Amino acid sequence: MKSMIIQGGHRLSGSVTIGGAKNSTVALIPAAILADTPVRFDSVPDILDVHNLMAILASMNVTSHFENGVLDIDPTKIEENILPGKAIKSLRASYYFMGALLGRFKRATVSFPGGDNIGPRPIDQHIKGFKALGAQVTEIDDAVHIDASAGLHGARIFLDLVSVGATMNIILAAVKATGQTVIENAAKEPEIIDLATFLNNMGAKVRGAGTDVIRIEGVERLEATNTHTIIPDRIEAGTYLSMAAAVGDGVNVQNVIPEHLESFTAKLLEMGVKLDVNEDSIFVHGSNELHAIQVKTMPYPGFATDLQQPITPLMGLAEGSSIIIDTIYPERTKHIAELNRMGAKIRLEDHMIIVDHCTELTGATVSAGEIRAGASLVIAGLLADGQTTIVNAENILRGYDRISDKLTALGADVQVIEDTDAGVFEY
Repeated sequence: MKSMIIQGGHRLSGSVTIGGAKNSTVALIPAAILADTPVRFDSVPDILDVHNLMAILASMNVTSHFENGVLDIDPTKIEENILPGKAIKSLRASYYFMGALLGRFKRATVSFPGGDNIGPRPIDQHIKGFKALGAQVTEIDDAVHIDASAGLHGARIFLDLVSVGATMNIILAAVKATGQTVIENAAKEPEIIDLATFLNNMGAKVRGAGTDVIRIEGVERLEATNTHTIIPDRIEAGTYLSMAAAVGDGVNVQNVIPEHLESFTAKLLEMGVKLDVNEDSIFVHGSNELHAIQVKTMPYPGFATDLQQPITPLMGLAEGSSIIIDTIYPERTKHIAELNRMGAKIRLEDHMIIVDHCTELTGATVSAGEIRAGASLVIAGLLADGQTTIVNAENILRGYDRISDKLTALGADVQVIEDTDAGVFEY
């Protein structure tokens, strides 16, 4: 177990550089096993999820090396094997090995994935897609068995609901299938474009990524000839923007794609936060008077569900009552009790999170129930008087690249106590 210790009351200033997108990375690493050559990624975030995915690769005789943001993966000697259950259950995105293994070997057996408990996140749309491509799917002993020994074929697949995971998984399975696959009502997130760009640069034929209709022409071989640079993490960027607005005296958030953050920055501007938006950076001025707002999470390009928790402590500084309605994961409320333990005034009413103005937070011992809840506690800890101890901090480290180093460089007093290395599963 790991704990993060924050001494509150230190204002932040300076620059912070955003790492590669977690939600791209966790799909790109499984996608690498589709390649018939070694693969190299740049701007890879140093997060626990990456190391756990590397452990899963090792179980299949896929070598990998990660240093200074560069991840080399060699899948040329890959072997089918039972994937390590602990690593699979450590992160939900391990389900991308379903589509990747199906595309590589025409079959896959993967334990039901783990990850953050933020309410129901079924994989029925993934399975629907695999079946349409010609696979048989059975569930036995907490594992999904997918078999397309007769081959995968193109199909027209209409997703009953917009799902980033299902869209990516179907792309992974279809990229080497025979014929054309059409995904309708596809998710449009930038991370899907990033995955398609990586695959296309290896010779895949994925068209329409970023729209609600994606067409995939199957190919026989994928060869990596260039390093793929992962797009900046818009959720990490939004977290630091919220942090800078809450406790900053001028913070420059670098390596961002402002277009990916428009729904979030629009709400900051509505609150009264002054931003200078540049080509690849956003400067956040110190904030004084803030106004209450209402946020409703929606699929991209709407307000991201992953950012409703990081903006919550900032809402508490605003005059009046702010409202959050999470239409994606209504049960994403683990942060409320923990923030209230620090003196926040947050309540649930009719599936709405209501954040009242709060003049003072006090350091306390709180628990990071999942990644984004943990991020909200980090911001609250920076705002609070005294010491805040966040237990289960490994959840924060699963999603935020070198967060302790970055906060320290901005002037925060933060340290991570690593009691064990239990967060990383070795094969």
